[in-house]
Amino acid sequence: MSLTILIVDDEPYLPHQFARFLNKHGYEVITSDDGEAGLQALQQGSFDLVLLDLLLPKINGLEVLKQIRDHDQELPVIMLTAYANVQDAVAAMKLGASDYLLKGFELDELLLVVQRALERSAMYRELRRLRQERSDDYHFGYVIGHSERMREIFDLVARVARSAASVLITGESGTGKEVIARAIHDQSEHAAGPFHPLNCAAIASNLLESELFGYEQGAFTDARKQKKGLLELAEGGTLFLDEIGEMPLEMQVKLLRVLETRSFCRLGGSKQVTISTRVLAATNRDLDQAMKVGVFRTDLFFRLAVFQIALPPLRERPSDILLFASRFIEDFNKTLGRTVRRIAPEAQRLLLAYGWPGNIRELKNAIERAMILNSGDELLPSHLPYEIAGQTLDHVEQTQDPWERWLHSCPSGPLSLEQVINHIEAYYVRWALETARHNRGQATDLLGLAKVDQLRYLMRKHGID
Repeated sequence: MSLTILIVDDEPYLPHQFARFLNKHGYEVITSDDGEAGLQALQQGSFDLVLLDLLLPKINGLEVLKQIRDHDQELPVIMLTAYANVQDAVAAMKLGASDYLLKGFELDELLLVVQRALERSAMYRELRRLRQERSDDYHFGYVIGHSERMREIFDLVARVARSAASVLITGESGTGKEVIARAIHDQSEHAAGPFHPLNCAAIASNLLESELFGYEQGAFTDARKQKKGLLELAEGGTLFLDEIGEMPLEMQVKLLRVLETRSFCRLGGSKQVTISTRVLAATNRDLDQAMKVGVFRTDLFFRLAVFQIALPPLRERPSDILLFASRFIEDFNKTLGRTVRRIAPEAQRLLLAYGWPGNIRELKNAIERAMILNSGDELLPSHLPYEIAGQTLDHVEQTQDPWERWLHSCPSGPLSLEQVINHIEAYYVRWALETARHNRGQATDLLGLAKVDQLRYLMRKHGID
């Protein structure tokens, strides 16, 4: 299928000369003789590139470029002008022009610039597609969220990923520990290598050693041929040991030796296998307590926890709940063939009021269940599991939208717009502080603010102690 180019130029002959030349090289070309007509053509059709004159009647080229960028950040636009004006060139490039041609150029030069812009555009699309595939593979977006604590965690992830240090990820079940581990792997120098997860709690203790180290032929009755373990299979990449707190003590000793020497022997063998595998670990267990009672080795803890990342539970990041719910709805619309577009206000309040002991995983399951039961375009309270929908009215009322609650207590008589805005702003600040039990970091997240300093300013503005 041929690519389509739009030429926006008010000269009587030149655009048609360009069009004939580009037609010969396999491009389909549409021409417009002023800025308004060009914008209208863009609204009505699909184009792969725009050749845009700088000086146009009705709307000049820079304004047309600005309007194009307001609606499409990626469409390549090449600016054309008869005058060599450096300021205009700089302004066009700042607005997102792909290139800049001074009229009087040879047609071969035009073809070269067009081909280069289209190739660059195709490369960016492919890069975005690959990044999206990687993101979809491990649901990167589910963990980031908008909360200040998660933004801080991902700043730490980016720094940790560039080192070779071991990382211990802690947090309740369902908070996304494996997702964080994958994020570290994908931002590290090991990204081109494999990522192998192993749940230490899901494998019997007598099988865990062979899973990690592998075995030689004849090592035991069923060992009919050599098998490599995950430490070896993850060579050049990352081994993620989930639920490391459940690993038996005798295995902890062997793992510590591997981390210190970067080598081991397969079961039944004597040959040392050297590895460069990076090891990440995670647990939902209190390892401080486990060390006190002697079921987790202190030396292994400090070897694993060169960096420690503690993931907050979902109940401590309420500003992310509806964000995640919306993302899950998008995914299940595709996989279940649904057309859900929104969550009813009553259902939103129920989701925000619930404690989410199972964290993000429980939220995902709840949304999936709701969408299986729902055939419309809106999720209602009746679609939610009983433990969420069956909360007491008083509990839900406490989390009711402050705007709705304020409407019922709004003072009578005429109010200026500024009074209304200030009243609502003050109400929301008090609501956020009360909901967060006066934890200013959490209140900042609830209000969608970027910094705690912004919350302090609002508190001073409205006289809130």
